[in-house]
Amino acid sequence: MSPGTGAALRLLAATVDAKAVAEIGTGTGVSGIHLLHGMRPDGVLTTVDSEPDRQQFARQAFRAAGFASNRARFIPGRALDVLPRLADAGYDLVFCDGDRLECLDYLAESLRLLRPGGLVVFEGVFADGRTVESGPQPAEVGRLRELLRAVRESQDLVPSLLPVGDGLLCGVKR
Repeated sequence: MSPGTGAALRLLAATVDAKAVAEIGTGTGVSGIHLLHGMRPDGVLTTVDSEPDRQQFARQAFRAAGFASNRARFIPGRALDVLPRLADAGYDLVFCDGDRLECLDYLAESLRLLRPGGLVVFEGVFADGRTVESGPQPAEVGRLRELLRAVRESQDLVPSLLPVGDGLLCGVKR
């Protein structure tokens, strides 16, 4: 994750005064640290990843960054199996950095999870410039193009595309 993307995540979390954030794709914890820095001091990050080893690494990274263990809830498992168990309208921000082939499903779940005024954010939507290139592209690029179109045309979201890092697609839930 680029420093600009991290700074944007901090800003977005602070903008919505995030107390509850759901993250799809824990990774090594870099994005989670940025989100936690932008969240309210009593906020909790719920992070989902199918690889428990990554979550253990992220747990250590959060601790090293000075966050108390009660600031993050780690849920191992496939996002589309875990997300339906999370509370409707219980989140201020949903950050999606998981399997690009599932991004449209993440969008649907995010709309359910977000409170009105909440924010959904997708990382990496430029796909290293491939989403705007013509010619044959991998399936994940086609799916990202569908996601961009769905967010732009959604009546439930106020969309924006931030040109930081590899692209942040954002939508505020109406």
